[in-house]
Amino acid sequence: MDINRPANVSFFDFVGGVQLLQGEETRTAMPVVLIGICVSGAVGNLLVLLILIRDFRNKRGSEVKVLLSSLASLDLAILLLCAPVRAITYYKQTWTLGSFVCSTTDWFQHSCVVAKTLLLAVTTRAKHTLVPSPNTGPPNIPTWIHGAVAFICFVSMMFPIPQMLFVSLVPHARDTICVSKMPACAADFMSLFYKIYPTACYVVPVIFTIAYYTKALHTAVNHAPSPQHQSKVTLVLLCLSGALGLMLLPEWGTFTWIRLGYNKPPVGLIIFAQVMVYACSSFSPVILMTMYDDVRQGLIQIWFIASCRGSKQLPSNKCQKTEGNGAEVGANSVENAIAQEGEKTIPDVEHFWTGRRNTHVEVEQDPVPWEREEKML
Repeated sequence: MDINRPANVSFFDFVGGVQLLQGEETRTAMPVVLIGICVSGAVGNLLVLLILIRDFRNKRGSEVKVLLSSLASLDLAILLLCAPVRAITYYKQTWTLGSFVCSTTDWFQHSCVVAKTLLLAVTTRAKHTLVPSPNTGPPNIPTWIHGAVAFICFVSMMFPIPQMLFVSLVPHARDTICVSKMPACAADFMSLFYKIYPTACYVVPVIFTIAYYTKALHTAVNHAPSPQHQSKVTLVLLCLSGALGLMLLPEWGTFTWIRLGYNKPPVGLIIFAQVMVYACSSFSPVILMTMYDDVRQGLIQIWFIASCRGSKQLPSNKCQKTEGNGAEVGANSVENAIAQEGEKTIPDVEHFWTGRRNTHVEVEQDPVPWEREEKML
């Protein structure tokens, strides 16, 4: 970067990705890394959403699943709407996406990141399972959880609004760059804001969530009468919270470092922090698919349905309905295949015995008359 902070501003930072970098290696490598993370993470989050939507349609939803589906939607939005902007910026090394995207890209990304953190904090008050009511039949998800998700989204969009106030396009030589620069007259107020904002939206929710699930896991393992299911779900949410807190720490650290007016951190640290934001969104579905039983079983069922429909040798009526446990479905399919193999007989033998059963043989033409004589005796 060959640009310095102006004298009349308290901080100066690039928006939408680091610009004016020197070297073709960074220009080529960063878009490839971001696109790879984006594609893999988008596929994972789409699968998680499909599995959770299928559970909702089959009346197997819960409050935690509502929050996890909202979390996967936010990860998908970050990967599909924010990561491509950074990839284009790293490749072009200048800003080419217009003033509207320049003003809203960091605001939208921070809104999604804050919403993720607050959603994980709300999971501490959500139920893992719903008990069906004898009067109403299948369980209904309480309306408060939908209101909580809507409120979190609203608050998350309000918190980063001050970042939009100081974003602008600045000409640089023959090109244009997108920067955020705060004038010195607003330094006192914004300095207070940039101390409260990371604390309220990152530090406090992450510490609270990790501490809560650590205590809940200890209680479930040592004191619960049937701790297996409770401890599994608690461990999944603890891993999600820990991964989010750890992988977003570089982003929040560099963000606060720059906006409090300290010396600019190394460029490598800034790039690493931005990559970790998208890696966090790609890592969340991996945790759910490997540790959360409902998602893992749903993934097995989707794989079985896809393989059954994609096979040309199996007719459509042999594809069983994948209801219940995906492992049980796979086991049943193997048992049916073994039974079908056991029922097969040699064609020549089958033809011989069919002929023996269905053919009326005259006494004069009977090739084995001794059998008839033995029966008569």
